[in-house]
Amino acid sequence: MSPDGTRLAWISDLTGRPRLHVAPLPARGPIDLDTATVLDTGGVGGQHPDVTALAWSPDGGRIAVQIAPSGGDRTRVALLDPDGGPPVEIAPAATAVVLGAWAPTGRWLGITVLTDTGDPDSDTYGDGTACLVDVRDGSSVVLGTGQAALVQAISADGRRVVLRTGRRGERGLELVDLHTGSRDQLIGGPGGALNATARFGAAPGTLWVHTDADRERSALLAVALGQAGDELIAPARPVAVRPGADLDVVALDPGGARAALVWNTGGRSEIEIADLRGGRPQRVLVPCDVVTNVSFARDDASLLVAGHSPGIPPHVVRLPVRGGAATPLLGGAPVAPVTPQPEPVVFPAEDGLRLTGWLHRPPSPNGAGLLWLHGGPESEERPGWAPLLHELVAAGVTVLTPNVRGSSGRGRTFARLDDGPLRPSSITDVRAATRLLAGIPDVAPDRVVVAGRSYGGFLTLAAMVRFPELYAGGVDVCGIADLVAFHAGTEPWIAGPARTEYGDPRTDRALLEELSPLHRADRIGAPLLVVHGDHDTNVPLGQALAVHAALEARGAPVELLRMADEGHEVHDRHTRAATNDRIVRWVIEVTGVRPG
Repeated sequence: MSPDGTRLAWISDLTGRPRLHVAPLPARGPIDLDTATVLDTGGVGGQHPDVTALAWSPDGGRIAVQIAPSGGDRTRVALLDPDGGPPVEIAPAATAVVLGAWAPTGRWLGITVLTDTGDPDSDTYGDGTACLVDVRDGSSVVLGTGQAALVQAISADGRRVVLRTGRRGERGLELVDLHTGSRDQLIGGPGGALNATARFGAAPGTLWVHTDADRERSALLAVALGQAGDELIAPARPVAVRPGADLDVVALDPGGARAALVWNTGGRSEIEIADLRGGRPQRVLVPCDVVTNVSFARDDASLLVAGHSPGIPPHVVRLPVRGGAATPLLGGAPVAPVTPQPEPVVFPAEDGLRLTGWLHRPPSPNGAGLLWLHGGPESEERPGWAPLLHELVAAGVTVLTPNVRGSSGRGRTFARLDDGPLRPSSITDVRAATRLLAGIPDVAPDRVVVAGRSYGGFLTLAAMVRFPELYAGGVDVCGIADLVAFHAGTEPWIAGPARTEYGDPRTDRALLEELSPLHRADRIGAPLLVVHGDHDTNVPLGQALAVHAALEARGAPVELLRMADEGHEVHDRHTRAATNDRIVRWVIEVTGVRPG
């Protein structure tokens, strides 16, 4: 919402690719799309200026957006006029720019500037430079540098800034005093955190921290701050903690007394309103299976909730805080045919570790099975909107989406069980999941396909070279085939933070080569469909070309599907639909079954 609560800004691919839309926020009923304006991004981001993030300025006069050209990783930041004026790009000469937080005065905007230069053998390779930019004249103040640096929050008086840095799994938060130059570590150090965000509260002297630092699960903590210039910072105090659940989203009430909290409990979302003064939390009826965002409406009586469910695409509703039915604001029309609800499954890994996932059963199974592996690996399969999976199920394919070790949603320990030399165990988790799927009565064991995207594409290739007898085919969507080449070819700001996850090519080269499926591509005998975006600089296109060339050279069945205007993410909804359709038809072809 705009700061005055009169307008709503959202990102939608209604026109084809992700664009920023703005419309008046009605007191009741859904938003009238005829009143919506699609804001012009001008020449920022080139031909396909895909908007991926937004933040209203405190006075509502501008909207800062992050733009991913053609879905790529060389992002831009621009200021847009919600009334339709020309865009203003921030740091246009930089290789890439990442959007941070606004200062409460609206004068300063936090950004991170990234560069594609640097020494790959250096510990600082991929460091970003966090800055405050004066939006009046473009001048800037450098706050600091570091891996994955991001401006998280700026105090009301403009004196203090919270800066996040750290590699994957080692995030930390630092409090910077702009007047004295002093820096205080809020969280971090050995072990770090998988996630760490912070914001200043409405009342001075309190910083609200959302993190899993020093604990197994993400929670909301309060940090009491002394007066500016006073280095006395109290230890973080837990405010909202749930055993066995991760805190996904935190929204602070502008009045300062409440917070809306979204918890991930076994993959499904739960919402509660926390009294930040110490009262009992209030549970709120959840309008969808997976909640992605939430904010307080200015009427003090409702929340705006964004989310999705199986068969129901991303949508926004207005939800009464004190009970009552949600009313639609944007989207949410169910698709046809009705998508069956996925079933939670629990099964043992080969070493006895407890694994979980979701089983998608088609109404009319045709004997084919597909194992879908998510990316990240610090991500999680959840029971939400997944068009490709829904289309496979509609065609009669039984789909299993496991959360192998290394996934999020199960705590820090589980998420780190695949780091570096532990990665082979995540690959054998794929075999355990395959055997579970092949053992379902509706699935013929010789008609199982393994598929995945990004890191899931890596796992797909790794499973096909290690367990070729298990699969009738494979689908690699923008997957990593050669980990050494990935580190050398990806963007520096991706390679540097990834060293803690995949291994460091300076010291772990032998391990990375051993794990790389490309070096064993001669073991892939089943047909393989390789899907990749031409503008992907996260997992560069060369990874797909290398796999395709290795298999084609020996006459193995392989097909390469290139997406001309896409990066690591597929942003054009028409391209996405066509790609999904080809994947579904390909699975039907290689398994030799009839569509359901």
